[in-house]
Amino acid sequence: MPDITRLDQIRARRPLIHCVSNMVSANDCANLALAAGASPIMAHAPEEMAAVTAASDATVLNTGTPDEARFQTCLLCGREAARLGRPVVLDPVGVGAGSWRLERVLTLLERFPVSILRVNLGEARALVGEAGGEQGVDSPAPASREERSAAALALARRHRAAVLLTGPEDLVTDGKTLWRVSGGSGQTTSVTGTGCMLSVLCGVFSAVEPEPLSAALLASAFWKTCARRAEERAGGRGPGSFRTALLDAAGTLTAADLAAEAEIERE
Repeated sequence: MPDITRLDQIRARRPLIHCVSNMVSANDCANLALAAGASPIMAHAPEEMAAVTAASDATVLNTGTPDEARFQTCLLCGREAARLGRPVVLDPVGVGAGSWRLERVLTLLERFPVSILRVNLGEARALVGEAGGEQGVDSPAPASREERSAAALALARRHRAAVLLTGPEDLVTDGKTLWRVSGGSGQTTSVTGTGCMLSVLCGVFSAVEPEPLSAALLASAFWKTCARRAEERAGGRGPGSFRTALLDAAGTLTAADLAAEAEIERE
């Protein structure tokens, strides 16, 4: 089991998390990092990527609204983080949506090591050369737990990274062991950017947890617990209330709460 007290370390240290985010979810990602106890910096200019990456405790790269300049920025960040031995989280949003995006993401994975890949099923399948079945940036097709497990394991082994594959149950693997994180809320699909926000949490926990698998497990458990609490607090008032309740839950969830409420099982 991961060390739940890492959450206390985040709030004591306030690590700096560099987020190359997409334009859709940048504000929510920054606010979530703050709520969890970290300090976000949302720099994009290539001219300062080396300096910002060097100053940061972890880097989160998101390809959700890509252009050629964004991929070059990600490449600069990843190379500098690798040089310094800092953790990198990659969220290859919508990687199966088209060949151009897929080629650019695969280039990033070839040029520097990634600590955690945060994906949905369609993205995982695209990155291992299977038909992704994506609809835009979503992965709507249902699949069995066995199919999802196989995709997560294959991706982790191919790219030698911890993989967090999200869904009604999150699967987390390093290619050797496989963990399942349950709970959460079905309402997360009614708010855009909740996957991007989880990727930022992976960066937040990576800043204090050196083992990528454990950092991904902590991020998943934290977010599932926040989502379940947010659904209760929102009281059925709709996605706007649920979105606000997610940030409230993240800002008030303690390590003791997380230890008591997290649903983590080894497969």
